[in-house]
Amino acid sequence: MNISKAGHAVNRAVTAVFVIALFAFLLSFAISLPILNRWFYYIQIDTLNLEQASGHTYAEIKEAFDEIMDYLLLPGREFGEGVFPYSEEGAAHFMDCKPLFVLDVALAGASAGVLIIILALHFTKTIRLCSAKGHSAAFYTAIAAVVLPIVLGCLIALDFGRAFEIFHAILFPGKDNWLFNPRTDPIIYVLPTQFFMNCAIFIGVGLVAFSGAIIAGDCITMYRRGGAYAIRQKYIRPQPQIKRYKYKKYLNN
Repeated sequence: MNISKAGHAVNRAVTAVFVIALFAFLLSFAISLPILNRWFYYIQIDTLNLEQASGHTYAEIKEAFDEIMDYLLLPGREFGEGVFPYSEEGAAHFMDCKPLFVLDVALAGASAGVLIIILALHFTKTIRLCSAKGHSAAFYTAIAAVVLPIVLGCLIALDFGRAFEIFHAILFPGKDNWLFNPRTDPIIYVLPTQFFMNCAIFIGVGLVAFSGAIIAGDCITMYRRGGAYAIRQKYIRPQPQIKRYKYKKYLNN
Protein backbone atom coordinates (compact mmCIF):
# COMPACT_ATOMS: atom_id res chain seq x y z
CA MET A 1 0.00 0.00 0.00
CA ASN A 2 2.83 2.36 0.88
CA ILE A 3 4.56 1.48 -2.38
CA SER A 4 1.36 2.26 -4.28
CA LYS A 5 0.98 5.61 -2.52
CA ALA A 6 4.62 6.43 -3.17
CA GLY A 7 4.17 5.58 -6.83
CA HIS A 8 1.14 7.87 -7.11
CA ALA A 9 3.06 10.66 -5.38
CA VAL A 10 5.95 10.29 -7.83
CA ASN A 11 3.55 10.33 -10.78
CA ARG A 12 1.87 13.49 -9.50
CA ALA A 13 5.23 15.19 -8.93
CA VAL A 14 6.50 14.25 -12.39
CA THR A 15 3.22 15.41 -13.92
CA ALA A 16 3.61 18.78 -12.20
CA VAL A 17 7.13 19.10 -13.61
CA PHE A 18 5.80 18.09 -17.03
CA VAL A 19 3.10 20.77 -16.94
CA ILE A 20 5.60 23.48 -15.97
CA ALA A 21 8.10 22.33 -18.60
CA LEU A 22 5.47 22.17 -21.34
CA PHE A 23 4.11 25.62 -20.55
CA ALA A 24 7.65 27.03 -20.43
CA PHE A 25 8.48 25.38 -23.74
CA LEU A 26 5.36 26.60 -25.52
CA LEU A 27 5.89 30.17 -24.32
CA SER A 28 9.66 30.37 -24.85
CA PHE A 29 9.54 28.62 -28.22
CA ALA A 30 6.80 30.94 -29.44
CA ILE A 31 8.85 33.96 -28.31
CA SER A 32 11.88 32.57 -30.14
CA LEU A 33 10.04 32.49 -33.47
CA PRO A 34 10.75 36.12 -34.46
CA ILE A 35 14.17 35.87 -32.80
CA LEU A 36 15.43 32.86 -34.75
CA ASN A 37 13.56 33.45 -38.01
CA ARG A 38 15.36 36.44 -39.45
CA TRP A 39 13.40 36.23 -42.69
CA PHE A 40 10.48 37.63 -40.70
CA TYR A 41 12.38 40.91 -40.42
CA TYR A 42 13.79 40.79 -43.95
CA ILE A 43 10.35 40.74 -45.58
CA GLN A 44 9.34 43.79 -43.55
CA ILE A 45 12.18 45.89 -44.88
CA ASP A 46 10.03 46.28 -47.99
CA THR A 47 6.55 46.09 -46.47
CA LEU A 48 7.33 48.78 -43.86
CA ASN A 49 9.30 50.92 -46.35
CA LEU A 50 12.37 50.95 -44.13
CA GLU A 51 14.69 51.98 -46.95
CA GLN A 52 12.77 55.21 -47.45
CA ALA A 53 12.44 55.78 -43.70
CA SER A 54 16.16 55.39 -43.01
CA GLY A 55 17.79 56.45 -46.26
CA HIS A 56 19.76 53.18 -46.37
CA THR A 57 19.69 50.29 -48.81
CA TYR A 58 18.15 46.88 -48.22
CA ALA A 59 21.61 45.32 -47.92
CA GLU A 60 22.76 47.89 -45.33
CA ILE A 61 19.63 47.43 -43.22
CA LYS A 62 19.91 43.64 -43.39
CA GLU A 63 23.59 43.79 -42.43
CA ALA A 64 22.83 46.01 -39.42
CA PHE A 65 20.04 43.71 -38.23
CA ASP A 66 22.20 40.61 -38.63
CA GLU A 67 25.02 42.22 -36.67
CA ILE A 68 22.67 43.12 -33.82
CA MET A 69 21.12 39.63 -33.72
CA ASP A 70 24.53 37.96 -33.81
CA TYR A 71 25.53 40.04 -30.80
CA LEU A 72 22.32 39.18 -28.94
CA LEU A 73 22.47 35.43 -29.56
CA LEU A 74 26.09 34.40 -30.06
CA PRO A 75 28.82 34.45 -27.40
CA GLY A 76 31.93 36.57 -27.84
CA ARG A 77 30.47 38.94 -30.44
CA GLU A 78 31.16 42.65 -30.21
CA PHE A 79 28.24 45.01 -30.58
CA GLY A 80 27.74 46.82 -33.84
CA GLU A 81 25.01 48.17 -36.09
CA GLY A 82 26.64 48.03 -39.49
CA VAL A 83 26.69 51.46 -41.12
CA PHE A 84 24.41 52.92 -38.45
CA PRO A 85 26.05 55.06 -35.74
CA TYR A 86 24.96 54.49 -32.15
CA SER A 87 25.24 56.09 -28.73
CA GLU A 88 26.52 54.55 -25.51
CA GLU A 89 22.98 54.48 -24.14
CA GLY A 90 21.72 52.75 -27.28
CA ALA A 91 24.44 50.11 -27.03
CA ALA A 92 23.69 49.71 -23.31
CA HIS A 93 20.07 48.86 -24.10
CA PHE A 94 21.10 46.04 -26.43
CA MET A 95 23.50 44.89 -23.72
CA ASP A 96 20.49 44.70 -21.37
CA CYS A 97 18.56 42.72 -24.00
CA LYS A 98 21.28 40.12 -24.59
CA PRO A 99 20.73 38.00 -21.43
CA LEU A 100 16.98 37.98 -22.08
CA PHE A 101 17.44 36.65 -25.61
CA VAL A 102 19.91 34.02 -24.45
CA LEU A 103 17.63 33.06 -21.55
CA ASP A 104 14.64 32.54 -23.83
CA VAL A 105 16.51 30.29 -26.26
CA ALA A 106 18.12 28.39 -23.37
CA LEU A 107 14.75 27.94 -21.67
CA ALA A 108 13.23 26.56 -24.86
CA GLY A 109 16.07 24.06 -25.19
CA ALA A 110 16.13 23.05 -21.52
CA SER A 111 12.36 22.61 -21.26
CA ALA A 112 12.37 20.58 -24.48
CA GLY A 113 15.00 18.30 -22.93
CA VAL A 114 12.92 17.83 -19.78
CA LEU A 115 9.84 17.01 -21.88
CA ILE A 116 11.73 14.42 -23.92
CA ILE A 117 12.99 12.68 -20.77
CA ILE A 118 9.57 12.63 -19.09
CA LEU A 119 7.79 11.42 -22.23
CA ALA A 120 10.39 8.68 -22.67
CA LEU A 121 9.76 7.54 -19.09
CA HIS A 122 6.01 7.69 -19.67
CA PHE A 123 5.99 5.67 -22.90
CA THR A 124 8.34 3.07 -21.41
CA LYS A 125 5.89 2.85 -18.48
CA THR A 126 8.54 3.79 -15.95
CA ILE A 127 6.21 6.50 -14.70
CA ARG A 128 2.63 7.39 -15.55
CA LEU A 129 1.56 10.96 -16.29
CA CYS A 130 -1.68 11.83 -14.55
CA SER A 131 -4.83 12.62 -16.51
CA ALA A 132 -8.27 13.99 -15.68
CA LYS A 133 -11.65 13.32 -17.29
CA GLY A 134 -10.02 11.38 -20.10
CA HIS A 135 -7.65 14.19 -21.09
CA SER A 136 -3.89 14.31 -20.56
CA ALA A 137 -1.98 16.92 -18.59
CA ALA A 138 -0.74 18.31 -21.91
CA PHE A 139 -4.33 19.05 -22.93
CA TYR A 140 -5.01 21.31 -19.96
CA THR A 141 -1.59 22.95 -20.22
CA ALA A 142 -2.24 23.75 -23.88
CA ILE A 143 -5.60 25.30 -23.00
CA ALA A 144 -3.89 27.59 -20.50
CA ALA A 145 -1.30 28.47 -23.14
CA VAL A 146 -4.09 29.38 -25.59
CA VAL A 147 -5.88 31.59 -23.09
CA LEU A 148 -2.73 33.62 -22.36
CA PRO A 149 -2.23 35.17 -25.84
CA ILE A 150 -5.95 35.76 -26.22
CA VAL A 151 -6.16 37.74 -22.99
CA LEU A 152 -2.90 39.61 -23.60
CA GLY A 153 -3.83 40.19 -27.23
CA CYS A 154 -7.08 41.87 -26.23
CA LEU A 155 -5.27 44.12 -23.75
CA ILE A 156 -2.50 44.98 -26.22
CA ALA A 157 -5.01 45.72 -28.98
CA LEU A 158 -6.58 48.42 -26.82
CA ASP A 159 -3.35 50.45 -26.71
CA PHE A 160 -0.19 48.87 -28.09
CA GLY A 161 1.91 51.94 -27.30
CA ARG A 162 0.99 51.79 -23.63
CA ALA A 163 1.51 48.01 -23.56
CA PHE A 164 4.94 48.53 -25.13
CA GLU A 165 5.89 50.95 -22.35
CA ILE A 166 4.68 48.57 -19.62
CA PHE A 167 6.61 45.73 -21.24
CA HIS A 168 9.87 47.71 -21.08
CA ALA A 169 9.13 48.95 -17.56
CA ILE A 170 8.81 45.33 -16.38
CA LEU A 171 11.87 43.97 -18.19
CA PHE A 172 14.08 47.03 -17.70
CA PRO A 173 12.99 48.60 -14.39
CA GLY A 174 14.29 52.08 -13.73
CA LYS A 175 15.82 52.46 -17.21
CA ASP A 176 14.81 54.62 -20.14
CA ASN A 177 17.69 53.93 -22.55
CA TRP A 178 15.24 51.98 -24.71
CA LEU A 179 13.80 55.34 -25.78
CA PHE A 180 16.12 55.95 -28.71
CA ASN A 181 16.87 59.42 -30.04
CA PRO A 182 16.83 59.16 -33.86
CA ARG A 183 19.66 61.68 -34.12
CA THR A 184 22.06 59.64 -31.99
CA ASP A 185 20.57 56.18 -32.64
CA PRO A 186 19.15 56.18 -36.18
CA ILE A 187 18.71 52.38 -35.97
CA ILE A 188 15.28 53.19 -34.57
CA TYR A 189 14.20 54.13 -38.11
CA VAL A 190 14.54 50.47 -39.14
CA LEU A 191 13.09 49.09 -35.89
CA PRO A 192 9.69 50.80 -35.86
CA THR A 193 6.89 50.07 -33.42
CA GLN A 194 4.94 48.30 -36.17
CA PHE A 195 7.70 45.70 -36.46
CA PHE A 196 7.45 44.87 -32.76
CA MET A 197 3.67 44.69 -33.05
CA ASN A 198 4.09 42.21 -35.88
CA CYS A 199 6.48 40.22 -33.68
CA ALA A 200 3.82 40.08 -30.96
CA ILE A 201 1.30 38.80 -33.51
CA PHE A 202 3.80 36.19 -34.75
CA ILE A 203 4.36 35.01 -31.18
CA GLY A 204 0.63 34.87 -30.41
CA VAL A 205 -0.23 32.98 -33.59
CA GLY A 206 2.61 30.54 -33.00
CA LEU A 207 1.54 29.91 -29.41
CA VAL A 208 -2.08 29.32 -30.40
CA ALA A 209 -1.06 27.06 -33.29
CA PHE A 210 1.26 24.86 -31.21
CA SER A 211 -1.21 24.66 -28.34
CA GLY A 212 -4.08 23.95 -30.72
CA ALA A 213 -2.12 21.08 -32.23
CA ILE A 214 -1.67 19.56 -28.76
CA ILE A 215 -5.37 19.97 -27.97
CA ALA A 216 -6.40 18.42 -31.29
CA GLY A 217 -3.94 15.56 -30.87
CA ASP A 218 -5.25 14.82 -27.39
CA CYS A 219 -8.86 14.77 -28.60
CA ILE A 220 -7.95 12.44 -31.48
CA THR A 221 -6.15 10.13 -29.07
CA MET A 222 -9.14 10.14 -26.75
CA TYR A 223 -11.43 9.32 -29.66
CA ARG A 224 -9.30 6.40 -30.75
CA ARG A 225 -8.93 4.98 -27.27
CA GLY A 226 -12.43 5.52 -25.97
CA GLY A 227 -14.31 5.32 -29.24
CA ALA A 228 -16.94 7.60 -30.64
CA TYR A 229 -19.47 6.32 -28.15
CA ALA A 230 -17.48 7.57 -25.14
CA ILE A 231 -17.09 11.05 -26.64
CA ARG A 232 -20.78 11.23 -27.48
CA GLN A 233 -21.63 10.28 -23.91
CA LYS A 234 -19.34 13.01 -22.58
CA TYR A 235 -20.01 15.92 -24.91
CA ILE A 236 -23.34 15.33 -26.64
CA ARG A 237 -26.49 15.74 -24.62
CA PRO A 238 -28.35 12.44 -24.61
CA GLN A 239 -31.68 12.46 -26.42
CA PRO A 240 -34.74 11.66 -24.30
CA GLN A 241 -35.92 8.12 -24.75
CA ILE A 242 -39.44 7.65 -26.09
CA LYS A 243 -41.36 5.32 -23.87
CA ARG A 244 -42.74 2.38 -25.74
CA TYR A 245 -45.88 0.69 -24.63
CA LYS A 246 -46.61 -2.94 -25.14
CA TYR A 247 -49.90 -3.35 -26.90
CA LYS A 248 -49.70 -7.10 -27.14
CA LYS A 249 -51.60 -7.72 -23.93
CA TYR A 250 -54.41 -5.45 -25.09
CA LEU A 251 -54.68 -7.29 -28.39
CA ASN A 252 -54.91 -10.63 -26.64
CA ASN A 253 -57.89 -9.51 -24.55
